[in-house]
Amino acid sequence: MTRLISRQAATRTALLVLAVVPSLALAHTGAAPHVHNAGEALAAGFTHPFTGLDHMAAMVALGIWSALATKRIWVAPLAFASALLIGAVIGLAGFALPAIEPMIAASVLVLGLLVATNARLPLAAGALLAAGFAVFHGVAHGAELAGPQAAWSLIGMVSATALLHVAGLAAGKLLQQRSMWAPRVAGAAVALFGASLLIA
Repeated sequence: MTRLISRQAATRTALLVLAVVPSLALAHTGAAPHVHNAGEALAAGFTHPFTGLDHMAAMVALGIWSALATKRIWVAPLAFASALLIGAVIGLAGFALPAIEPMIAASVLVLGLLVATNARLPLAAGALLAAGFAVFHGVAHGAELAGPQAAWSLIGMVSATALLHVAGLAAGKLLQQRSMWAPRVAGAAVALFGASLLIA
């Protein structure tokens, strides 16, 4: 009974948060950080993925799903980080992709659903899905990290992305140990967040 009440309270809290954060969730200010040296650029790139809940949710959710549903847990996160870098270089070069924000929101929705349903995908399919979404995340980041020290910004950004994936992998293992429903509730919360971003 206590567990049921706790689950209901957690679900209500998640829904309340999802109702108020969409306007704060997008990490894309459109303004490049003002940096003077490599250290500042590295720090700006590292902190950038943490400035929007949409990016954080997608990266952590991918880690959780990899921990829960894949045998080679590093493949999808590696594909995401690699494609993120490619997308960032595209963004730095001044190229744009259509529907960047909707695709980022869709990535949050889909990755949340993968966690909630504990979906098993072939290794290549999971990696391709992660990479496809990552390109859009990367273009959004890259367009904002332009500058003379952009290479350092990219190093920081990819490092932070890897850290978020590792956090997701750890969270996935922890949720799996707690109960079979904990990952499903977490995934559903992420999926609802993604849906709210798409609607907004």
